[in-house]
Amino acid sequence: MAAVSEYWNPKVETLGRSQLEALQLAKLRTQTAWAKERSPWYQRTLADFDPAQLSSLSDLSRLPMLTREDWMNSQFDHPPYGQLPTIGADGAIRVHTTSGTTGKGPLRALDSRKDWAWIAEMWAYGIWGCGVRPGDTAYIAFGYGSFIGFWGLHYAMEKIGVLNVPGGAQTSEARVRQIIDFGVTVVASTPTYALRLALEAQTLGIDLPGSAVSRVILSGEPAGSIPQTKALIEQQWGAKAFDTAGMTEIGTIMVFECEHQPGGTHIIEDHVIEEVIDPATLAPVPYGESGERVVTSFGRGAIPLLRYRTGDLVCKVPADTCSCGRGFDIYEGGILGRVDDMKIIRGTNVYPRAIEAIVREFPDVDEFQTLITREGVRDEITLRVELKSGWLDEYWDGLAETLHNRLALAHEGLNFRIERAAEGELPRFELKAKRTVDTRDAPIGANP
Repeated sequence: MAAVSEYWNPKVETLGRSQLEALQLAKLRTQTAWAKERSPWYQRTLADFDPAQLSSLSDLSRLPMLTREDWMNSQFDHPPYGQLPTIGADGAIRVHTTSGTTGKGPLRALDSRKDWAWIAEMWAYGIWGCGVRPGDTAYIAFGYGSFIGFWGLHYAMEKIGVLNVPGGAQTSEARVRQIIDFGVTVVASTPTYALRLALEAQTLGIDLPGSAVSRVILSGEPAGSIPQTKALIEQQWGAKAFDTAGMTEIGTIMVFECEHQPGGTHIIEDHVIEEVIDPATLAPVPYGESGERVVTSFGRGAIPLLRYRTGDLVCKVPADTCSCGRGFDIYEGGILGRVDDMKIIRGTNVYPRAIEAIVREFPDVDEFQTLITREGVRDEITLRVELKSGWLDEYWDGLAETLHNRLALAHEGLNFRIERAAEGELPRFELKAKRTVDTRDAPIGANP
């Protein structure tokens, strides 16, 4: 019997850099020409540009950037889908939306049958790369609503030949019981919800580490690449955890963590071009420096994206950082957060990822929330901590002091207030967690 390759697309995933860039350039010309011909948005913005002028990848900088605000305004001015799509509702088979809003409603994304085949293909790179195979049984702990989320993963599992158990419209208890009853070997969820399911299993007296689950596929939050959070998930599940990341604007994932787990995620570079820029100057940044992701996507024909500013904070490193043999560059630490996630508290930069990395070192913490307030002219930051059931009150002062000191050490001595929340008081999340609440600019009297 022939050995099974560790690559979903061996020929392309192992291309050298020059060959890979030649493939990207060819696809860039094709996608740019398609966008200019079919999309009202690009007919206007590329009116004076001939795609044949793209003679090297450095010419990518000649194309205008697209922002989320551009897209939202286009939808608002030309409802319901805006001018970006190359097709109308009569040429699409599905419509999905983002999980959040910007005040004008969520982004609405149309897709054709061909787009959905590509969306599944992109996910197949990721799940095959982390070791999922046809003999697996997968449980996708996801609501299957209008948010595009794990829809593509569902179809990728089918494409590979995995037995799918869709976990929509279920309570956490029901999901845990189904995972055990069906002998599930692969579970997919957000990092936050993976921790929530593990806690539910403990409450039910179910031995999750002793179950058949061997892999947990994470997506939707930067926490999937935070070592402390990942280690906690792996300990509670008794399984390896693998990070992925995608976005509604692309329709699918663009990065995945392979079985070698190099401390980052491979970019699926035969299907996207990922630039990293300084968000202030828009100049490119070199390997090893953090900046904002700008993505050009090749596979989604209904909504071609050329140089879309994502707002994601990343740090790109070369492909040979990983020993797996792929020629795809890597985002070290995955998606590090959002460019606008950083909060400035009394002159100190505070990132939600850094707070979570510290909090997750304490397994007795069930949930947490960071509250930022303004008291008079002074900004204050409070970490609200909810402990697991049965935690003894006499240990609280010691834990609070330790958290206070660790957070201060990591944030230039900034004074974090540590507050204990009642059991069940803090919000739980199935999709993307929103643990930072900043009320400094909220109207007086508004609830945090």
